[in-house]
Amino acid sequence: MAYGPLALSRRHVLGEHYLRCEAIESVPVYLNDIGGEVLGHVDESMGKYADAFLFHLTEETCKKLSAGHYTYSFEFEKADTGSPAAGRRSRLLAVILTARKGYARPLPKRGDAAAASAADVSPDGPDAGEQ
Repeated sequence: MAYGPLALSRRHVLGEHYLRCEAIESVPVYLNDIGGEVLGHVDESMGKYADAFLFHLTEETCKKLSAGHYTYSFEFEKADTGSPAAGRRSRLLAVILTARKGYARPLPKRGDAAAASAADVSPDGPDAGEQ
């Protein structure tokens, strides 16, 4: 199975958790929940100042992730830094990807659908009088 790394902005992935999340070494990526399938891992191997997560997942999963087919959720623990100001800091333990639900195809407009179905079903269709 081919693995293709995908780099995404840390701010994009973490959203509101961005400011309080510490840097990571390597964190597992799960599908749907912690007990679910392990898809790969994510790290910050692009350097301290790159401010990006590098996802090491299959190429198919990377394509879906970059196209927005998944939502992110996280497993955190409180970071013990000893400083009272750092009490709000968190350590990322896992990233969980959840597939977005598809949307229902829109129904055709009522007037167009009613006219089309009446013409197809009616025994007195437009050609019925020309015999």
